[in-house]
Amino acid sequence: MASSNSSDSRASAEVPAPYGTGPGTTAPASAEAAATAVRKPARVRVHHLQQAKRDGTKFAMLTAYEQYTAEIFDAAGIEVLLVGDSASNNVFGNETSLPVTVDELLPLCRAVARSAKRALVVADLPFGSYEVSAEQAVAAGVRFLKEGLAHAVKIEGGQYYAPTVRAMVQAGIPVMAHIGFTPQSEHALGGYRVQGRGDDGQRLIEDARALADAGAFCVLMEMVPAETAAAVDAAVDVPTVGIGAGKATTGQVLVWQDMAGLRGGRMAKFVKQYADLRNTLLDAATAYGDDVRSGAFPGPEHSF
Repeated sequence: MASSNSSDSRASAEVPAPYGTGPGTTAPASAEAAATAVRKPARVRVHHLQQAKRDGTKFAMLTAYEQYTAEIFDAAGIEVLLVGDSASNNVFGNETSLPVTVDELLPLCRAVARSAKRALVVADLPFGSYEVSAEQAVAAGVRFLKEGLAHAVKIEGGQYYAPTVRAMVQAGIPVMAHIGFTPQSEHALGGYRVQGRGDDGQRLIEDARALADAGAFCVLMEMVPAETAAAVDAAVDVPTVGIGAGKATTGQVLVWQDMAGLRGGRMAKFVKQYADLRNTLLDAATAYGDDVRSGAFPGPEHSF
């Protein structure tokens, strides 16, 4: 990210944790290696995303729900991994994101956080885990940071949740806000519908400002007209992330099964597929099954 090579990198460089950083940590092998470590942050932090907004650079975000995708996306340089409540309908087989629980998401979050060495790991607070009160939201956020090993959490909703965000931030929980189409409110919104058209765009600007003022380090916008999203981005100092919100945002996010072509069926307009994993896996599984049934596998080279 751009901040890693900025002129004030020495002043903003992350210093070693005062009480150690756990097993497996080793000191740089040389002064040159140490200097390189200063220039490139060992972990993407919220201030690196904020620096990207100030520098006019971009960052990428993908969902991840387990070890191998977390490792792969981290190695690919994806700056932010989202352990989304979208696991409900991409891992657990539900039709929507509504049924998934905190207890179901925590093990997924731990797997991602343990496997990603550099990416910022953000966990969704699922439906029903923060709406009752700020105290409920803080308690859920603490669980995701403490038990799930997440670095930040994300909640859905507009300026109504500004006091909730403020309470969480004051408790030491970094919060990414999510406005526009909010899947947890799909029934109240009348289904999957674009938000912020025409005069309604002003509401999203007010939502974003209130949430940023409350301490949200980033605002995610989903299914928002590009013009509205650009106006929201211009109205706040914090970075924005888009999914179906045009290209003016600082970051972009996709569900990884959509991005890589693992999920079948009709794709949303905002999805670009970069692979066809569904058919790749189908072909591999078909070939494997054929080889087993024909006796071609295992061969002598696979036997002891």
